[in-house]
Amino acid sequence: MTNPIKTLLLAVVLLFGSSQIGYAQDYNKGKGNEAYFRGDYAAALKEFRPLAEQGHADAQYLLGVMYKNGYGVIQDDREAVRLYRLAAEQGHAGAQYNLGVSYSRGEGVIQDDKEAVKWDRLAAKQGDADAQSNLGWMYEYGRGVIQDKKEAVRLYRLAAEQGNARAQYNLGAMYHYGEGVIQDMVYAHMWFNIAAASGWENAKEGRDIAANRMTPSQLEKATDLARECVKKEYKDC
Repeated sequence: MTNPIKTLLLAVVLLFGSSQIGYAQDYNKGKGNEAYFRGDYAAALKEFRPLAEQGHADAQYLLGVMYKNGYGVIQDDREAVRLYRLAAEQGHAGAQYNLGVSYSRGEGVIQDDKEAVKWDRLAAKQGDADAQSNLGWMYEYGRGVIQDKKEAVRLYRLAAEQGNARAQYNLGAMYHYGEGVIQDMVYAHMWFNIAAASGWENAKEGRDIAANRMTPSQLEKATDLARECVKKEYKDC
């Protein structure tokens, strides 16, 4: 019989690394940024390309995003990776994250979990929640690192505390099964409930599965804890 929560976890695995490929961040000044966000990619390209060639990490990153998605240019994963790498080597967290995703998926480079871990770790150390969540996944499943579910929980928690819905969901699953933490259905339900409120659709089913295994008093406690956690902006939950 298929385990329902593990089936939901598979959905997370299949989505791993996909959420931020097209996310343009950090470059908040100038005509290029304005053009990019209004969808005038030809004008954005005109501004970003010379800045990227001059070594501006934000421009390199955004130009990489444009090549990854084919915004105003011919879609080209290899060129996206080249640009991400230029920005990542200057310490750009978004570029480090996207480079890690590229290695984990084998897009524009040969698939390499160890390289994915390397770049995710650098971005995670800068507080990038998506990188923390991805790195947690790598530790949970032993991809590119020695499997360590306690470390996975630690990383999921760091990302969850920043409001990352995927990490909140994964943290709920870890509590549900007692993987890396002592099994606790109250906290499993709490994190599933929070993840659902944060927009992670699969968390609704996880929450309901957990609820069917809990007493009314446990459900009340879990709901109260979730409400308090949201008020505390997910910190120290």
